[in-house]
Amino acid sequence: MDTLFVILIFLCALGSGLMAGVFFAFSSFVMTALARLAPTEGMRAMQTINVTVLNRLFLSIFMGTGAISIVAIVMAFLRWEDGSMYTLLGGGIYLLGSILVTMRGNVPLNNALAALDAEAPDSARRWSDYVRDWTRWNHVRTVACAAALVLFILAINNAVWIQAWRLLM
Repeated sequence: MDTLFVILIFLCALGSGLMAGVFFAFSSFVMTALARLAPTEGMRAMQTINVTVLNRLFLSIFMGTGAISIVAIVMAFLRWEDGSMYTLLGGGIYLLGSILVTMRGNVPLNNALAALDAEAPDSARRWSDYVRDWTRWNHVRTVACAAALVLFILAINNAVWIQAWRLLM
């Protein structure tokens, strides 16, 4: 593996780890805290979070890791060697478990929440359903990003061992 490829895998690992941390925070305490608020307060807080999360820094890590994962997957196919499978699996898991789950699971729920009136008569039930469903999808994202991180670390580890072995030969 050349240096550029190792750097790409490192960036994939870093981005996956950062996203795993963000998603873990929401799964482990943010959503629980929001659910403990009065439904109108929880809904408004989450609606605000859903607007403020759409910023350059977050989106560059979230989407950038997806883009770099695609490049790493293509490079792994083109220069297949021991350890390329870790890169393929890490990139695929990140793309499916983070990007796709976000777009098909969490974003539609966020859009539905944005359209809700926190004062509506059924808002408490709808908020409870939202928290349950959104958090389930978020657990998937958390596990996927953590798994991708592990796989990218294994890919880097494998690359180091391959380079060391080649130096000895």
